[in-house]
Amino acid sequence: MASRDASPSLVNLPDGSSFKIGIVVSQWNADITDALLKGAQDTLLQSGVLADNIEVLYVPGSFELPWGARQIMKPGKRDAVICLGCIIQGETRHDEYIASAVASGIMQLGLMSGVPVIFGVLTTNTEEQAKDRAGGKHGNKGAEAAAAALQMAYVRTGDSTTKKRIGY
Repeated sequence: MASRDASPSLVNLPDGSSFKIGIVVSQWNADITDALLKGAQDTLLQSGVLADNIEVLYVPGSFELPWGARQIMKPGKRDAVICLGCIIQGETRHDEYIASAVASGIMQLGLMSGVPVIFGVLTTNTEEQAKDRAGGKHGNKGAEAAAAALQMAYVRTGDSTTKKRIGY
């Protein structure tokens, strides 16, 4: 199990004042995804991203997140896109298929577009575990997704010192 200490630093984030960030949010399990969104927005704003430079798009469920991310990229330049969702295990293996498809779609979109697309989708066994990761005892994974988006947007800007530390 990952610990909170293993997550990206929420302290030393780059200045986000020049970044434009898109956030795509699943409406399924809205109480959890709303908490993830709040964590993401708070982190972005605290890092200097202007409120007008944060665009939020809601989609019905996690399966629609990659499509929503692609749409939010179209209207204008985005330095990063964050996908927030919550897939909770049920009585069947449906959650595994959805999680796999969403992860693959998000990864492919990021690679093909050149825009960082961040996987901020909880894949838990229970609703309690999801709540623990959406502002509960395990922090807020929406905030961590926003931290990753800021860090990747910074890398994307071409800072030469960052390129030396990250990559092949």
